[in-house]
Amino acid sequence: MDAARIAALLEPYIDPPLPASALEQISIYIDLLLRWNQRINLTAIRDPEEMVTRHFGESFLLARHLFPGRVARTLLSAQASSPSPNAGAPLLAQVAMSGVLPRPQVLDMGSGAGFPGLPTKIWSPEIRLTLIESNHKKAAFLREAARRLTLTDVNVLAERAETLVSQGPPQANVVTLRAVERFDTVLPLAVRFLAPDARIALLIGTSQLPALPELAPTIAWSQPIDIPKSHSAVLAIGVRTR
Repeated sequence: MDAARIAALLEPYIDPPLPASALEQISIYIDLLLRWNQRINLTAIRDPEEMVTRHFGESFLLARHLFPGRVARTLLSAQASSPSPNAGAPLLAQVAMSGVLPRPQVLDMGSGAGFPGLPTKIWSPEIRLTLIESNHKKAAFLREAARRLTLTDVNVLAERAETLVSQGPPQANVVTLRAVERFDTVLPLAVRFLAPDARIALLIGTSQLPALPELAPTIAWSQPIDIPKSHSAVLAIGVRTR
């Protein structure tokens, strides 16, 4: 798909706009989805433009609320390409000291076709990303997608989350979930992967919001964020308090 069209479709979801390199990654990703979808059922959405809005748009909305440091990364990128090695150095030092550029451990549960995990990695390349997907064919797709998109620090675990928890869960700084089945079982499980004071981000239906306090009583939830062009889906972000 044309990069300009991708950028236009993503406008309601992200700010600032994605760089040309990220738009190219999205184009490659869509091509992969269309090809692999002929062999395995990765997504019920077949229209490329709907893929951009439903899959990438919602994922980037989540990513920009979790990691709003893209402006700082843009400054660093501009500094790296500057003809003067000292230009803007004081500003960059402030950015580095402010902690805008962390390397958090992000865990995406039930990744499926890679949403929201892989778009979050495109948005915030510095994260260390773990994708949990028990379906081995889908896990193979995720590995191929990460390779084709030249993403580093991406680990794909073809295991059930219940198995990983029983082995001693990794302590993630962020856990993400999107449209998972067995929500009442999976959400309490997801909380067990969180480090103290870590965040969890859910792309869910509005009908699921009332269950959050009961299913995840150790999470302090922020006000849900409406998803553009959707009447029934929201982004819910919470912090583990105990």
